Amino acid sequence: MANLSVNFAGVTFKNPIVPASGAFGFGREYEELYPLSTLGGISTKGTTLEPRNGNPAPRIAETPSGMLNSVGLQNPGIDSFLEHEVPYLATKDTRIIANIAGSTIEDCVETARRIEGSAVDMIELNISCPNVKEGGVAFGVNCNSAQTITEAVRNVTTKPLMVKLSPNVTSITDIAKAVEAGGADAVSLINTLLGMKIDINTRRPILRNNVGGLSGPAVFPVAVRMVWQVANSVSIPVCGMGGVSTWKDAVEMMLAGASLVQIGAALFDTPFAPMKIIDGLNQYLDDNKIENINDIIGKVQPW
Repeated sequence: MANLSVNFAGVTFKNPIVPASGAFGFGREYEELYPLSTLGGISTKGTTLEPRNGNPAPRIAETPSGMLNSVGLQNPGIDSFLEHEVPYLATKDTRIIANIAGSTIEDCVETARRIEGSAVDMIELNISCPNVKEGGVAFGVNCNSAQTITEAVRNVTTKPLMVKLSPNVTSITDIAKAVEAGGADAVSLINTLLGMKIDINTRRPILRNNVGGLSGPAVFPVAVRMVWQVANSVSIPVCGMGGVSTWKDAVEMMLAGASLVQIGAALFDTPFAPMKIIDGLNQYLDDNKIENINDIIGKVQPW
């Protein structure tokens, strides 16, 4: 069996498969299906300084080869996360990635500051959520604001800092370079693409928020393209996500340059998707006589 472990921004993951933030909660429900210790890590539900109720329902709509969501960062707040979820996850022998967001830079800074000293292994700063009226993607569509918020959070934490990028921009590489300049240790991409679905009978949008984030297999080719572009533009490691559903998708994402791979929408259709992908990666490496998964990272050979 090949070596699946990867070192990502100074943190060793036993394998590169990580359930994505917002799709896996804090892992409690999934532990009834399989041990969380089989996962490389868990990116926890996006957490803000104060608790949030999220957007009004309907918040989910099915689309061809994907789904729209506008949950709006419903979460219990950072203090509850640190008191109840982190101690629980710390016993599961997997890496804890704390996904954080906020309406202001000060919110994100204070949230990151409170995480310092906890068992969290890495912070994922979400500057790309399309489903909140303040903050979120507003930080991630401009190089100056992306760099500024990255610098501010960098200054209050010694934890490895990964910044989650939005695809709803004109140049994903420019944003990636900006957060690298701001002190990010890694980047993750892509968050969801902004979309809309309309009920033709009521003539109203399906989502109460009118628009939402599109995820699932429909966005996968966009994600691979952006991961490849960013991996060739920055010196920090890249975590790839966006429509990864099978082990073949994970291999493709790693060939494009991703060192970690997050699984999101696939979990709603196939809760066992991470297990199947880990098994598939092992088989792929064995079949191709590759002893170390790091040997496929960024090894796509473009024409």
